[in-house]
Amino acid sequence: MSPDARSRLVPEFALEACSLKKTYPGSKKREPKQALKGVDLKVRTGSIFGLLGPNGAGKSTFINIFAGLVKKTEGEAKIWGMNIDTHPRQARAAIGIVPQEINMDVFFTPYETLELIAGFYGVPKSERRSDEILAAVGLTDKRNAYVRGLSGGMKRRLLVAKALVHNPPILVLDEPTAGVDIELRRQMWEYVVELNKRGTTIVLTTHYLEEAQELCDDIAIIDQGQVVACEPKDELLKRVDRKTLVIEPVVPLSEVPAGFEDFDAEIRDGALAITYRFGHASVAHMIERFNASGARIQDLRTEEANLEDVFLSLTYNRANAG
Repeated sequence: MSPDARSRLVPEFALEACSLKKTYPGSKKREPKQALKGVDLKVRTGSIFGLLGPNGAGKSTFINIFAGLVKKTEGEAKIWGMNIDTHPRQARAAIGIVPQEINMDVFFTPYETLELIAGFYGVPKSERRSDEILAAVGLTDKRNAYVRGLSGGMKRRLLVAKALVHNPPILVLDEPTAGVDIELRRQMWEYVVELNKRGTTIVLTTHYLEEAQELCDDIAIIDQGQVVACEPKDELLKRVDRKTLVIEPVVPLSEVPAGFEDFDAEIRDGALAITYRFGHASVAHMIERFNASGARIQDLRTEEANLEDVFLSLTYNRANAG
């Protein structure tokens, strides 16, 4: 097959959802629950895509539909260009899922676990990469130890390894660093970034918004079963057009100086923090007013809006409106 022919097999979008709905049936004591309310979402091939939202927003339901663990009520879902209804086996062979819950047979070794999963996927023995994958996730020295003897962090790394045995072009990480120490979290993200550089599309859910801001190319925010934002990270961050100028004076302040009555200003540990909308005030004007108050500047810095600000503005406001 020619390179041009192979390139045509790579879809523009790794995952696609069109009008995706899921309603969980009710009972005598509980009303039916609509977890997804017509979700439209596309994940660009080759990207690191963040799926964020409060608890109960519908993120896990969305992922579990693609994983084959939850049956959708309405709509269409595609994995690597293949409809999960008409081509279920081929579609799900293109995706690896790392779930939140640690769930594995504790009486196998890591090597045996990967070999077993590879067999389930029909990977020929000559094409299996169990030792390579164990090395990549830092478990070579635990190759022949029983899973029951592994630490929680090691078990979570083994979950990632299990999702990679069939070399899927898409890897979904559902809260992969929950309960993981800082050093292991750093190692895991380094490996994920390396996978992405090799061409793997990464879909990530996390409550660590600083991680999502650092890692992701595109971010979707889902709330109450609906997508409230889905855009490139840099565009999303522009939704909150606020900046904060922090002026560190030579002598710490105990109150806001005169001349800042019409600003959103406060004292932080002796420094003056002025929050303003981009284009509505100039830094030079604020510095001029500060100098006019008689205080002297030792240092100053500006703080940009971050992903947490955007997240709260989209989800908190919706919750209050409800």
